[in-house]
Amino acid sequence: MENEQRHCIECNEILRGRADQKFCSDACRNSYNNRVHSDTTAFMRNINNILRKNRKILINFFELKKTKVLRETLIQKGFDFNYFTHIYTTKKGTSYYFCYDYGYLILEDGYYFIVKDLNKN
Repeated sequence: MENEQRHCIECNEILRGRADQKFCSDACRNSYNNRVHSDTTAFMRNINNILRKNRKILINFFELKKTKVLRETLIQKGFDFNYFTHIYTTKKGTSYYFCYDYGYLILEDGYYFIVKDLNKN
């Protein structure tokens, strides 16, 4: 059994070296792991792209000093209200929805108040 040849699980190259070795090179290890985890990675990448787009929209309004914005205006810019990173609830029970360090507070009459979390660097 000791003479039995082991092969790289990615490219099938004969392995030389450690008995528990699975790959012939870092490139094969990376290629294998990228292939195996591609569905999860793609899913997370898509969600993160939505979150980054939401954050960018909030930043644009915040930097223009337009901190009170209509819901329809945010939707027209491509904002997706289904995605946010966290909710901050004040002691009074007011909830702020954040996309990383920028967020919004739902106001009356379809308006949203844009804020920046000053505790984030």
